[in-house]
This record gives sequence, C-alpha cells and structure tokens, in this order.
Amino acid sequence: MTISRRALLAAGAGAGLLTACGSDTGRGADTGSGPGLSQWYHQYGEAGTEQAVERYAAAYRKAGVSVQWRPGNYDQQTAAALLTGSGPDVFEGGPTLDQIRSGQVVDLSHLLDGVKDDFNPAVLTPKTYDGRIWGIPQAIDTQLLYYRRSLLSEAGVQPPDTLDALVDAAGRLTTKQVKGLFLGNDGGAGALGATPLYAAGLRLVTEDGRAGFDDPAAARALGRLHRLYADGSLLLGAPTDWSDPSAFVQGLTAMQWSGLWALPRVRRELGDDFGVLPFPGDGSGAPAVPVGAYGAAVSARSAHRAAAEEFVKWLWVERTDYQQDFALSYGFHIPARVSLAKNADRLKTGAAAEAVRLTTEHGYAQPLLWTPAAQTAYQDALSRIIRSGANPESELRAVVRKVSAELDRVKRTS
Repeated sequence: MTISRRALLAAGAGAGLLTACGSDTGRGADTGSGPGLSQWYHQYGEAGTEQAVERYAAAYRKAGVSVQWRPGNYDQQTAAALLTGSGPDVFEGGPTLDQIRSGQVVDLSHLLDGVKDDFNPAVLTPKTYDGRIWGIPQAIDTQLLYYRRSLLSEAGVQPPDTLDALVDAAGRLTTKQVKGLFLGNDGGAGALGATPLYAAGLRLVTEDGRAGFDDPAAARALGRLHRLYADGSLLLGAPTDWSDPSAFVQGLTAMQWSGLWALPRVRRELGDDFGVLPFPGDGSGAPAVPVGAYGAAVSARSAHRAAAEEFVKWLWVERTDYQQDFALSYGFHIPARVSLAKNADRLKTGAAAEAVRLTTEHGYAQPLLWTPAAQTAYQDALSRIIRSGANPESELRAVVRKVSAELDRVKRTS
C-alpha cells in the first residue's frame, strides 16, 4: 500500500496506534565517516521522492545515513518501533502527543534558534508542546476549493466568499449534465473534517484545553452542509474521490474540494480556466485552509542522539535547497519555510501563488490535544449530519460531551 502525503492530511489525528513492525529495523551501522544513523520515511506516492531522500542522505558527510522506505501502515510501525531499542534514529512523523509525553522523542527546539519565525506557524504549532518543539516540519500539504471560471461566468455566479454564497452557487451551477460542487463521495465528511468549524470562527480545542465548538455557530455551519447534500447540488458517486481532480477536469462538477497536489494536473488540462479559494467563512468567522505536515523527529532511544539532531538540523534547517527540492520537484507541496514558499519560482504566479497566500493567511492544523477518540466522535457525527440530516445541535452536544471527557482524560495524564 502506498501512502501519499495527502493521506496524512486527510487522516488527521489517526496516527499513534501500535502494531508490530517488521524484523527489518533499518538501523545503520557505524561507518568510517561517523556514526551510522537510520532514517525512516513513509512510502510516498510521488515518483522520484525515494531517490531524492537517498541522495540527500548520501550527501551528508558527518555520519553514514541509511534511509528506510517504509510501506504499509507507517505510523503504526513507527509507534511500535519507538518502544524498542531497534527503531530509527531519525523519522518523519507527528510526532504524537503520546510519543512526546512518554519521552520517546527528543526536544529539538534549539535546532530552530534564529529561524523559528521562518517556519509556517500553522504547521509548527502542532509540533510544539509545553513550549518546546518536537519535530521540524518538512513540507506542507493543503486543501482548497477549485472552481471553473467559465462555468461560473456563464451562470452569472461570483466565486463564493461566504458559506451561504457557496450553497447558493452550488445550486445555481447544477444542471442536468454538471453538478455544482464535489466534496467527496461521502458528501464531504471525510474531506472537510473540522474546516467548517474553523471557517465559523471556532476551533477544535481552545488554548486552555476545552472543546472549542460548543457554540450555536457550529450547528449552523454543519447544517448548511446537509442542505448541499439534500438539495442535489453535490456530485456523489464519482469514479474517483475528492483527492483526485478527475471529476473537475472532466466537467462533472463546476467546483471541487481537493488538494494542492492536484494543481499541476488541473493547470495542464484546463489552462487558466480555473481558480482556487479557501473554504469560505461563515457568520463572524474567516476563511479556513486545512494544512498538514510530517515533521522530522529524533528517537530518544537513539544511541547517537547528538549526531541524529545534527543531521536533522543540516537537512531540514540548513539545506534550504533540499527542502525546496523535496516540496516541489516530485509532487506539488509548499515548503514549510515561509521564505522558501515566497521565493520558489513555481509558487510565484497564478493559482499556485494564491494557494501560498491563502495557506499563509488562513491555514490551520489539528492540535496535538485532538486525539483519535475525539476525531472519531466528531467525524461520525459529521457524517450523520451531512448524509442523514441528523439534528446538528443534538449531535454536537453529544460530541462536545465525549470530547470534553477525552480532553479531561488527556489533561489528567499529563
């Protein structure tokens, strides 16, 4: 099974479950050039990425670095390996709250001395706990609303800048041949997740650790998503799901929620006949753009912690050329460094530049305190609201109770 960066973004807080990993630990042996370090990556779907990270490792002169490309359920493999003495020295991951609290990963705050402010805060914040940084963001994945300029123009519809305008536009753009909007074959629950809450001016978890959506605005926003489902404006049953832009470029829908990774294909097939938007704000809220990023972390069980930290700093802080190459040469992603995103030629014009701006201004990521149990409770309720028309007020009250209990549990064990 190939896991792409987009899977990380869509999965949200699902990492952290334990399972047995294979007997191939990937731990590097000591070499004449310094200690032997093992570095783990999940199996990316973009061609050329594996060869690129092997090239980066080979260029490092202070240690021998053995890259392990890990197929299968990478997050579970890593979580299990970190409990043993045979796991990786350096790995990409959240890292998760459990890994941080149990002392399985190393504090990397000092690696960002002097450059911390250059990392996009939307992806650095979820790597930060108790005022310390536990992972160095590698590259940003994000999701956006693609719209077909010609179809909107023909229907006299402006690009929607509010949730009500999105609902109205989807209805007006729907014809016998074309649906107004595609949010995924499940109606949007899987792809959108918490994005409508953030667009309503809310959040999943407040700064003081409480459920951040115990507010009537949450029910109003999610109720509008059911209206889209119920009035026939949504494309359902498409041959490919939301992460693939096929429905959009083939003209099955006038607007589609998808990832930045889809932009090169959309541009190749549609030219300039498209634009990108954030998820529109609702009420007193502001537009929202979900982001995700793996971070480079160091195992606390590494026999070469200092060398591992030095390698992470070299690759993900100092070698900005490799960071830009990693983000843009094999897929289409935004560098985690704000300065790199602004200066990258492929991100300077058109929809790509707009995507960078929207991500910088409106990006959000799921917080560390948003656990898998909280995620499951919310996602199940969102699916019932969208697809079955379940009462959003009562559904969210139940979710708030479950999430509050989960947050209390997390805080008690801190």
